[in-house]
Amino acid sequence: MNKETIQELIDRYVTTSFRVHKKAEALVKGQIGNELTNDQHYILRYIFHSGRCTSTELADVFEVNKSAITAIINRMVDKGLIERTRDMADRRVIYLTMTASGKELFLEVQKKIHLLVESIITQFEETEITVFINTYEKLAQILDDKKKEELGE
Repeated sequence: MNKETIQELIDRYVTTSFRVHKKAEALVKGQIGNELTNDQHYILRYIFHSGRCTSTELADVFEVNKSAITAIINRMVDKGLIERTRDMADRRVIYLTMTASGKELFLEVQKKIHLLVESIITQFEETEITVFINTYEKLAQILDDKKKEELGE
């Protein structure tokens, strides 16, 4: 590829990535409503799938400072969506789990998001969306590898 083609592709990628990210976040927020922020939704999703986790684990997964996660977690605990539980073997370890009301809210929001995403992906042929998702997953892996490379892992 020549430099001009590469530059054009970079510009298209950056522009489209920004548009998709911003529009998708706004559409998801529209489905979530005022009960949760997008970050709180992603945290509930993570805890739902993992069963339990620690604040440190969340900070690593979401690539933010532990203090940022602590602030979000405090608000979620105050709302009664998650709870903290000390590990009986090591009292220094605090696990985060979803409360019944947190799970109920998460499942309610998931239904809305499912319908939103379904309304989008059904506008593609099955092969188109499958190729797109495979490519997007490949991009995610490349970005993960790049991050590890930068960290010297």
